[in-house]
Amino acid sequence: MRYRSSLSIAAACAIFVAPLAFAAGGGGGGGSAPPSQSSYDPTVDYKKGADAFASGKYDEAAKAFKKVVSAVPKNPQANYLLGASYMAQGDFSRAVKPLEAAVRYNEKMVEARRDLGITQAKLGKAEKAAEQAAALKAMQEGCGGTCADAAKLADAVAKLDAAVAAGPQAQNAVEPEVRLAAAETLDATYVAAVGLINEHRYEAAIAKLDAALWAAGPHPDVLTYLGFANRKLKRYDAAEAYYREALAIAPAHRGALEYYGELKLERGDLAGAKAHLAKLEAICGFGCHEVDELKRWIAEGRSSAS
Repeated sequence: MRYRSSLSIAAACAIFVAPLAFAAGGGGGGGSAPPSQSSYDPTVDYKKGADAFASGKYDEAAKAFKKVVSAVPKNPQANYLLGASYMAQGDFSRAVKPLEAAVRYNEKMVEARRDLGITQAKLGKAEKAAEQAAALKAMQEGCGGTCADAAKLADAVAKLDAAVAAGPQAQNAVEPEVRLAAAETLDATYVAAVGLINEHRYEAAIAKLDAALWAAGPHPDVLTYLGFANRKLKRYDAAEAYYREALAIAPAHRGALEYYGELKLERGDLAGAKAHLAKLEAICGFGCHEVDELKRWIAEGRSSAS
């Protein structure tokens, strides 16, 4: 994959996007070969887990998602799907920890809050279940019945209230309601997301990228662009979290290193930006677009995205 790293360019200069492939060094690849990445590719086990999950083979799915979570512990999607796989087997005690992690790393994930609450109710922990019910109802109130998740929130609240009313005696397995997008739709979703970024439609791009993340798992290219889109919306903490996750998976990812360096400049951390530049120079050897772009930002003393 080859990208232009300056995504603030006009839509007429739209970047070229090739199909997703791990270790592509996305987000601004120059003409050099893709950089080497970490030896473990979590997207492989994520796909195995997703295929098993879709086929109802929840024991196999749990084993695959557990490997992903071990490598990328802050990935909310993998944590949620691990918890849902345990719920589908009736193993509610094991479901709690990954579901709590999913909520911790994505507090707005309706499915995770719903299923964590249901799990707590089935374990007889009514107070903890009530905490998730209250959080969902607060989200529902903020939605006002008009947001994209309005129907999902209403359904989640109803199901959790029913689980609390039923109490711990209802210990039967819970069939997952999440249906993952087919892998063959991933590239189209990703290309559409990058097109939206070129049009400066960052909220819409984030929605598309989130869908791609559910389908692909913790893919560094998707994470990098989620960081970029959130950064453009000045959600700097969220952007940094995505960049960090991308680099935890692929430490030599040129796009993530460049964009994270730019974020550091936006936050007034010149030393941090220069450290990222040094890493890029070591990776690129004879030079690459990401080095040139980050050098330009540093030379211009950039403190905000253009």
